Amino acid sequence: MPIPAGFSTVNAYIVVKEAGDYLDFLKRALDANELGRTVHDGRIANARLQIGESTVMVSEASERFPATYGFFYLYVDDADATFAQAIRAGAVAMMEPADMPYGDRQGMFKDPAGNVWGPSTRFDDEQFNA
Repeated sequence: MPIPAGFSTVNAYIVVKEAGDYLDFLKRALDANELGRTVHDGRIANARLQIGESTVMVSEASERFPATYGFFYLYVDDADATFAQAIRAGAVAMMEPADMPYGDRQGMFKDPAGNVWGPSTRFDDEQFNA
């Protein structure tokens, strides 16, 4: 099965209002690297971003494709630092980072478009496999 470089079988595609502002937020909050952008009729039809090892796509909402919301579980080196960076970038705290019984240290924040992100750091593989 041919898959473009940097993509996997399943990829997040986020449809938001004010896509340009949202891309800026992801760059500030999660150190996203913009790989490319397709603009059609003055709106962002598709932007491709690299966040860690994952590729995420973003598009401007329209009547045909309204804004959607998702929950993204995000593995990072330091859940506390990523959470704090996102809050400084304009996210809203939902849950301060804490050690979870399934072996991850996880926090939760809501981004300006209403999506929820859960930056998490693995601390105990034994808990996850139990």
